[in-house]
Amino acid sequence: MDTLLGSLTSVSLVGALLALLLVYLSPWSWSKTKKREPPGPRPLPLLGNLLQLDLKGPQNTMMKLHKEFGSVFQILLGPKKVVVLAGVQTLQEALVDHGEEFGHRDAPRIMQEISQGHGVVWPNGPSWREMKGFCVAALQDFGAGPTACEERILEESQQLVAAIRELGGEPFQTAGPLTLAACNAICLVVLGRRFQYDDPQFATMVERYRQVPLLAGSPSLQLYNLLPSLGKWIRNRQELLDICKQNQEQCVELLAPLRDSLEPQISRSLVDAFLIKKKNLEQDSGDTDSHYHDENLNATVQNLIGAGTDATGTTLRWALLFMAKFPHIQDQVQQELSSVTGGRQVRLQDRINLPLSNAVIHETQRFANIAPISVPHRTSRDVTFQGHIIEKGTTVIPLLTSAHFDPHQWDTPHSFNPAHFLDPDGRFVLREAFLPFSAGQRGCAGQHLAKSILFIFFTSLLQQFRFTPPPGVSEEQLDLSPRQLPFLSPQHHTLCARQLC
Repeated sequence: MDTLLGSLTSVSLVGALLALLLVYLSPWSWSKTKKREPPGPRPLPLLGNLLQLDLKGPQNTMMKLHKEFGSVFQILLGPKKVVVLAGVQTLQEALVDHGEEFGHRDAPRIMQEISQGHGVVWPNGPSWREMKGFCVAALQDFGAGPTACEERILEESQQLVAAIRELGGEPFQTAGPLTLAACNAICLVVLGRRFQYDDPQFATMVERYRQVPLLAGSPSLQLYNLLPSLGKWIRNRQELLDICKQNQEQCVELLAPLRDSLEPQISRSLVDAFLIKKKNLEQDSGDTDSHYHDENLNATVQNLIGAGTDATGTTLRWALLFMAKFPHIQDQVQQELSSVTGGRQVRLQDRINLPLSNAVIHETQRFANIAPISVPHRTSRDVTFQGHIIEKGTTVIPLLTSAHFDPHQWDTPHSFNPAHFLDPDGRFVLREAFLPFSAGQRGCAGQHLAKSILFIFFTSLLQQFRFTPPPGVSEEQLDLSPRQLPFLSPQHHTLCARQLC
């Protein structure tokens, strides 16, 4: 009897596989019913195109598919349909001109569990719109005057310069001080306070925030997002949830003294601006059910610190590595800084008179390309786009790297060339194909703060130090190949910072 049942089971399994194969090979199943959907590689049954995708560097696979199938193409990740947008015109058209249709966020399952619909990164709807608008305004001026954020960043830049000066020109790993300083600059604006670089609790907090995208982007959690039933076997899932719980608990501790010392007439930080807004809404209209509640505040603070720290610190590491790799460009930047500022502290208003310095920062963002793929979007309704039908609820991936290395947009896309952002007269020019913060209504909420930190930190460091490879290492030996992580960061390296006279 067992043998008979086993034979029947085997026959049924073979039959099922044959049926799937026939469906897969059927021209009706793939061509005729999908002729108005975006093109794409033929998927395998059940697996879709998963086996074709390099999970450690998916942007590389997508760029190959972009060349084969055009600017709008479709892949299947298991049962999940994903549309990829590539090329600057397509990205701008979708994200800006059709911002409403492509404007929803597609939160992976693990991020839904973590965010619970709060904050400024993962939610959709009225709460997200309110938090996005609040953050954009508060990060430029949190109620304490138009230069308040700049003063905080200047304060931290001086601390960073002092920390590097103490190294006495000895080789150092740039990841440490640059990441800590970037986090502190964000904390000064968001929380109104900074931490000592040697504070072990601060170092632990920064490391936890660094681990979140590493774990969230790991192949095992990508598999969990596709097949949540595997959750109990995915060890990384619980590890990530534990880290986020610790971040949440620390955030509550950091916010408590700000609540206790709040003075409605004095706004010291973004958190103060949020609490004052909440208090005014309650007093003016008795509205205790607005979007200004503790869960949104905690999640937004964590979003800004977490996303901003790693991205800004990584970009600064690339900038200094490029200066050591290309000393003639470093010479030109330092000559410009000396000529324009005469040694005084650089301020944001100096950008217009420092076109080369500004161009170097922008070229660093383009060439380092630390976020080659944007955070996933989702269509809010059915849309016909460039002749293709894309259904409501479809995951959409903007392939930002396709804009940053487009040979039709850049003279030398695969070389570090600040002239990409300079006109023939040497004036700074912002290019349409420059999309490190994505574009449209889902563009990075903290981009104004990030741009300010990058400019002030980079120019302050180049005013004070000459960055070189460590002894025994030539400029040619410095490795510019990125590490394949959620953020494309430099390989582990050390540099020397020699104090300028």
